Amino acid sequence: MVTGALIVRWRPPPTHPGPAMPEHEQNAPTIDTFALGPYETNCFIIRGAQGAGCWVADAGYDPGVMIQRLRELGLVPEAIVLTHCHADHIAGLFDFRQAFPGVPIWVHADEEHWLNDPELNLSAAMGTPVTGPTPDRLLNDADVVELCGQTWRVLHTPGHSPGGITLVHEPSSTAIVGDALFAGSIGRTDFPNADFETLAASIRARLYTLPDETRVLPGHGPETTIGREKRSNPFVRPT
Repeated sequence: MVTGALIVRWRPPPTHPGPAMPEHEQNAPTIDTFALGPYETNCFIIRGAQGAGCWVADAGYDPGVMIQRLRELGLVPEAIVLTHCHADHIAGLFDFRQAFPGVPIWVHADEEHWLNDPELNLSAAMGTPVTGPTPDRLLNDADVVELCGQTWRVLHTPGHSPGGITLVHEPSSTAIVGDALFAGSIGRTDFPNADFETLAASIRARLYTLPDETRVLPGHGPETTIGREKRSNPFVRPT
């Protein structure tokens, strides 16, 4: 995988002539995925079904390729929504703010102060302290957020970090899960403020209860599905 490259564009535009697209595909967002920085952190540009407007999920190290893509598309993000506030998911926030002044930043309430605390966001341990702008909106479990004309549901999925969230677009069965769940793995729980039992409970109660066909877009590595992880993930089995 090439660091900083655009690695996949999900939901290609429909071809015509042909039968009408299924309703769930008509409502699907277009998602550009970027693997950024030394940790190849998956960060996302999400556009509505009609391509009008966008938002960003996570802003990792070296986000120039994402910013360039937004400019190519002529888009200004409505918000940057953080799945959690570890350094590799927040290091590009000031770059985004410089490129798009005033773009609001949303985080879970349990990590309200993490952007400005290198100990909490783990950047101090990495040798280069990272701080970010003050968040503009605090999210909580079960919040329903409107982004680019589409409705997403916030699931609080702590364990890898206290304020980890998953963003679910139910019409298209899409879940942006941060570092809670990976293809064949789970987020690390040996970090400060992490806990395996909490993460396992989040996965079982919040993620494994989503429909099996749900596409899982994780913070690192390839996408997967809820059904695949329920069947084969060796770290957390369904109850």
